[in-house]
Amino acid sequence: MKVEKIKQFSVFMPNKPGALSRLASLFAEKGINILGIASEVSAESGLVRIALANDSDASAILSKAGFSSVETHILSIEVDDKPGEMLRVTEALAEGKINITTVYGTSVEGAGTSRLLLAVQNTDKALAIIEAMVLGQKAAG
Repeated sequence: MKVEKIKQFSVFMPNKPGALSRLASLFAEKGINILGIASEVSAESGLVRIALANDSDASAILSKAGFSSVETHILSIEVDDKPGEMLRVTEALAEGKINITTVYGTSVEGAGTSRLLLAVQNTDKALAIIEAMVLGQKAAG
């Protein structure tokens, strides 16, 4: 299991053909790999959550392209691709009184690992809890 704190951008955009392609092209042009993406769409607009590595200056890229966005930190947790791994993570966070506000992720059959992306109310405390879980210890605090 591998856990790290990464950046997530909630990007507000119109619900129309080509909008997501335009967003994706911004990062492709800069060589920035997208670690995860999820969306919520209404009739007129959409909210796209996009997870990127911390070394990118995505906020400036988005602003320069005219997108409104909100930057937050989330946890990227790589787990074995087998039943019960999400349960282990979510139970550890529940025991630590950490509220999960957003979750998305995926796996690829045969790859052996899955990635969970979690937005939580206290990212640093959640990171400590998951790191302690990896080491087989209880987190302080």
